[in-house]
Amino acid sequence: MILPVIMAGGSGTRLWPLSRSNYPKQFLALGCGNDHSQTMLQQTISRLNGLGNAPCMLICNEEHRFIAAEQVRTLGAQHGGIFLEPVGRNTAPAIALAAIHALETAKDGEDPVLLVLAADHVISDEAAFQTSVKKAYEHAKNDKLVTFGIVANSPETGYGYIKRGSSLDDAYLVSSFVEKPDLGTAKNYVDSGEYYWNSGMFMFKASQYVDVLKKHNPAIYDACVKAMQVQNQDMDFVRVDKDAFMACPDDSIDYAVMEPLCAENNSDVVVVPMDAGWNDVGGFAALLEVSNHDENGNAFTGDVESVNTQNTLVISEDKLVTTVGVKDLVVINTKDAVLVAHKDEAQHVKTIVNKLKANNRSEATIHREVYRPWGKYDSVDSGERFQVKRITVKPGAKLSVQMHHHRAEHWIVVSGMARVTIDETEQYVSENQSVYIPITAVHALENPGKVDLELIEVQSGSYLGEDDIVRFEDRYGRVK
Repeated sequence: MILPVIMAGGSGTRLWPLSRSNYPKQFLALGCGNDHSQTMLQQTISRLNGLGNAPCMLICNEEHRFIAAEQVRTLGAQHGGIFLEPVGRNTAPAIALAAIHALETAKDGEDPVLLVLAADHVISDEAAFQTSVKKAYEHAKNDKLVTFGIVANSPETGYGYIKRGSSLDDAYLVSSFVEKPDLGTAKNYVDSGEYYWNSGMFMFKASQYVDVLKKHNPAIYDACVKAMQVQNQDMDFVRVDKDAFMACPDDSIDYAVMEPLCAENNSDVVVVPMDAGWNDVGGFAALLEVSNHDENGNAFTGDVESVNTQNTLVISEDKLVTTVGVKDLVVINTKDAVLVAHKDEAQHVKTIVNKLKANNRSEATIHREVYRPWGKYDSVDSGERFQVKRITVKPGAKLSVQMHHHRAEHWIVVSGMARVTIDETEQYVSENQSVYIPITAVHALENPGKVDLELIEVQSGSYLGEDDIVRFEDRYGRVK
């Protein structure tokens, strides 16, 4: 049986301000792919339907755990565990954790075949994707380490390449992995027909990956084995030993495993061609390419009006955006930031993000709308000694029992029903009613109903930061 391993880490800074480190692109619905309503992670899970695979394992960062779990839940899918990386250490260690866990939990001595996927790729032809996966599975069952090579239709300089060797009917031995080329070299690669884009997707037996990692990169192997010796199960999540994993070298599967094997002229490394409308959406030019276009080559999402506009991407979250007499632009409007760039220069947006981080701007890492395991909040206004938030609490969810040293809060229920506890006194607050929480009062908010609870929170006080929260009880393991 195929065991999918979906790597959902990464910060996606090339799609700022849509994607930010606290809510990166794999968790966004970018209006591309076969189901525009689904996030990239959800699309990755959905395209596995029909393969007869086991529930997928997810690997993500600690700060994204509730986002990942909620997106799997709302999709109605099962998962085989969400592994939390204490720190990012690239793909080779992440896959090692999954492989070790797969072998630990396998039944009757089974050696699971891992299908390693990134959570942030677009694949428009799911049938072709599944055909390639089925071909790869036959090779992986026979002890081959398989990578998927994307049939190159243009000389891209932003991708690594795989050079194929001898033919195996529906696949090829891998001759070499090649770094990102310049444009002239990329043209030669495409013209030769012997090179594929490196997709970053792989398939192999769990034991085989562990064995070759131990041989070619024992430092990663030893650190991951040690990290897996201490596992803590927390709801949907699996945590490993933080200190052991932090000592692990940072390396990709290409450098740690695949390239050393190819250097040995190893006949166990195979590439299966894939022609499935693949795109890693590495920037706004790529997003424009995979989005639906009008007759002028534009892709608009949100409230957009245009005149004499061509080949332009506009995404607006919350207000009207208009364009007149422009072309080849990227215009991104979020609730707290606007990006305007020429589409050929949009790959340099990371430079802007670095400047924002250097200036300690919160916009570099978080959105105005912040997701929590119980729902979300949107900071709609703020000033000296006050802040206004719109809060959404999911049915059955409860915020932590908490207290603030420096602020009082006033809650006005807009829709739904709230169960509010203040210093052990419980009350129900319905639509158009409000309640006041004094400074230092121990309080909790819960949605006992079956529809979302919407309320307006007005904070007032000398300090309004999120770190002025003292938690006493929490359903989501956030009490230190």
